[in-house]
Parts: sequence; structure tokens; C-alpha cells
Amino acid sequence: MTEFHLRVATPEDIPRIRELIDASVRGLQAGDYSPAQIEESLRTVFTVDSRLVTDGTYFVALTEDSDLAGCGGWSRRRTLYGGDHQVETIEPGLLDPATDAAKIRAIFIHPKYARMGLGSRILTAAEEAAVREGFRHFEMGSTLTGVALYTLKGYREVERVKVPVGNSEEIEVVKMVKEASLYADKAVGGITG
Repeated sequence: MTEFHLRVATPEDIPRIRELIDASVRGLQAGDYSPAQIEESLRTVFTVDSRLVTDGTYFVALTEDSDLAGCGGWSRRRTLYGGDHQVETIEPGLLDPATDAAKIRAIFIHPKYARMGLGSRILTAAEEAAVREGFRHFEMGSTLTGVALYTLKGYREVERVKVPVGNSEEIEVVKMVKEASLYADKAVGGITG
């Protein structure tokens, strides 16, 4: 069984994160999005959000051989999905943990490590980190590919939106929410920073 080590992402990880996102989207989302949607998305919405790395809220998962197997995180900012090159306006304003939902963001798994529990582990780490900062609700913009996992993890769908990705293409994104009541007083396990 492959062992994974989660740690906080650094700016030096960004080139490898870009490669991982590309492999993940091409390998795991082809059943939900057309080739044109995938190509445009990889130029715009499925790009690294460097603000998450700068904020220290983005994680990378490495194998014992330092292979980058997955990435993902959360945000205390208003932007729900996307990356540095998205078509829509980025909303960098800070959220209020007392009233706003933490944003679960950009979980991608390399296809060769899919269905090994890594997406769940990154999701749990992100949720627990947000709870430590006082958030009691989570919100995400899930790809169609991720809906089944997030539903299994207690998220519920509230809306489907069409997101412009460039060249007249759009992708469907599913807004999902969850209460954080399961994480009261838990510590994040296995994250180093």
C-alpha cells in the first residue's frame, strides 16, 4: 500500500502542482467534460491559485519517493474556485469565520494514485485546518467528477453553475455545502508545514 505524506505547499511546488493538475484533469475528468472544455479549463480555471500557496492553506501529498500524488486545500478568501488565470473575477476579500463558509479548493489527484483514499485525506486535512481557524461551514465549487466523493463526505448540492473557461467554452461546476460540526476540537493529523 502506498503511503502518503501531506505538507503545506510552498512556491517551489507550483511547477509540479501545475503538472499534477494537468495529469489529473486529462486522466480523471474526460468522462465529464469534452476535450475542448478540458483544454480551455487547463488554461484558465484549472490552474494554480498561488494565493492559496501564499496563504499557507494549500497542501501537497507526496509518496515515500517524493512523487507528487495529490494537492488541495481551503481558503479564507471569497473566491470559490479557479486559479490565477480564470476568466471570472477573483474575489480576494477575507471571509468572517463567524458567518462565512471556508472555501474548500482545488483538490486534484494524479490518476495513478486515484481511488486510494487520498482525495478524502486531503479534504479532511483542509476541513480540519479551516475549523482550527474558527470556520463552522464549508463551501466548494466541485467539478462533476468530484460530486460523488463529496456527497459521500457529507456535502450537499445547492446549485449548478456554468463557468466560462475561454474560447466560448463553459464547464458545469456544482456548488456544495457542509456543516463543520463533525470536527469540533480535532487536530489535523499528518500535516507538516
